[in-house]
Amino acid sequence: MPKGIAIDIHRCTGCGYCELMCSFTHHDEFNPQKSRIRISVFSDRSVAVPVVCYQCEDPWCAKACPSGALSVEKDHLGRTTVVKVAKDRCVGCRMCAMACPFGCIEVRDGLAEKCDLCHGDPQCVRRCRSGAIRFADVDAQAASKKKSVAQKLLGSFQEV
Repeated sequence: MPKGIAIDIHRCTGCGYCELMCSFTHHDEFNPQKSRIRISVFSDRSVAVPVVCYQCEDPWCAKACPSGALSVEKDHLGRTTVVKVAKDRCVGCRMCAMACPFGCIEVRDGLAEKCDLCHGDPQCVRRCRSGAIRFADVDAQAASKKKSVAQKLLGSFQEV
């Protein structure tokens, strides 16, 4: 079974360690603005929600990429394990960022960036003190929920 990042919003304290570790791992600096995971804080509800790439089974970002810079890595059963960005093919057009319904791709210095699961050892998971972020098996039910949310977001986007 492929693994992905699982979020428990009831455990997130909004501390930001995940953002700091992500930026340090990928950019050698502690700068949450360069993180591939984002904490959205809703102070009126006292809730912090980590948002990170869902590694979609049928990723819109990859379909939107005109240069083929985004590719889907699959396991031996044909299930998506990670959506990767080939920096040498990226033209910085931002089509992938516009296509992602979750806002999980950013273009920095002319290149697309998104979570790559730290090549199977996500540092945000290692440093999450509250246990809100886990690297866990992705089951069919979770994949179904993700697709449902994506379809609802697409529907509301098309209405606007």
